[in-house]
Amino acid sequence: MTKKVLVLPGDGIGPEIVGQATRVLDALIADHGLDMAYESALVGGSSFDEHGVPLTDEVLEKARQADSVLLGAVGGPKWEQFEIAVRPEKALLKLRSELELFGNLRPAILYPQLASASSLKPELVSGLDVLIVRELTGGIYFGQPRGIRTKDNGEREGFNTYVYSESEIERIAHVAFRAAMLRDKRLCSVDKANVLEVTELWREVMTRIGKEYPEVELTHMYVDNAAMQLVRAPKQFDVMVTGNMFGDILSDCAAMLTGSIGMLPSASLDANGKGMYEPIHGSAPDIAGQNKANPLATILSVSMMLRHSFGEEALADKIENAVSTVLDQGYRTGDIYTDGMKLVSTTEMGDAVLAALK
Repeated sequence: MTKKVLVLPGDGIGPEIVGQATRVLDALIADHGLDMAYESALVGGSSFDEHGVPLTDEVLEKARQADSVLLGAVGGPKWEQFEIAVRPEKALLKLRSELELFGNLRPAILYPQLASASSLKPELVSGLDVLIVRELTGGIYFGQPRGIRTKDNGEREGFNTYVYSESEIERIAHVAFRAAMLRDKRLCSVDKANVLEVTELWREVMTRIGKEYPEVELTHMYVDNAAMQLVRAPKQFDVMVTGNMFGDILSDCAAMLTGSIGMLPSASLDANGKGMYEPIHGSAPDIAGQNKANPLATILSVSMMLRHSFGEEALADKIENAVSTVLDQGYRTGDIYTDGMKLVSTTEMGDAVLAALK
């Protein structure tokens, strides 16, 4: 049966990078037997401009009906003046919530060709391969009550609620432990159990679930120490699992160890393996429309989609090998460029990947 993919380019550099990813899809469909069809729709600021909301009910229903979603990026200064409820980022939160995409996989892999582009010394990051598993539909980003209120003395205060239920922690724990079983069987759970009761419960549940995976070595680390350790000795980690807010911060920190945030894909999965796939970087409005953005993270997101949602391991490997070949050939967009390499545009990088696929 033909798999259906909903493509949501979004804002800023989103259409440019997604355009290169769909070229890869087209090549796989035409030349490599991939049985897939895709359609595109508006999301984020582009949807707000057209419809007055960042995500229409029609597009949400298309996302529900699709077998997978490929997303570019949303947001930008243009829409920051509007109320939070209608800002582009709300589309992401709604998609994650409505599709129950609770498990976020964010690999931080340093391609050997980019060791010199990392912000850390090569000896600290050479061979880096860390997977961060982030709970995506709970925690402080979704907790209620939330808002801005005026106190009796007339002063305004903002408030958010950090809350996790046992069942939410249990299901992300299983995702993380299963991921660790496929790797080096080491899992570090990150919390702040010394001051936050919600993460005290997190630690208790992780410890309990860990007994079901006796082959996995489970450790615990406070989030402030984890942030420090990521830049001190990142290769000590194999798989890390944490809540929504901590995962948001730590995964971006880990991204820079790899040389560029423009190199890293991500997968957000439901209980059945349906996913939304996207690069972890933002919409980069400062370079939007200039054909400068790095499309490799989005192309690698296609690889993750083929691997995790469709079981197309061979085609996923083919994409990843093509990216590695392109880097071997010295092609670099501005974010990963170093002296002596070949500086290329977004489109030229896409051309190089397509050539390597053949």
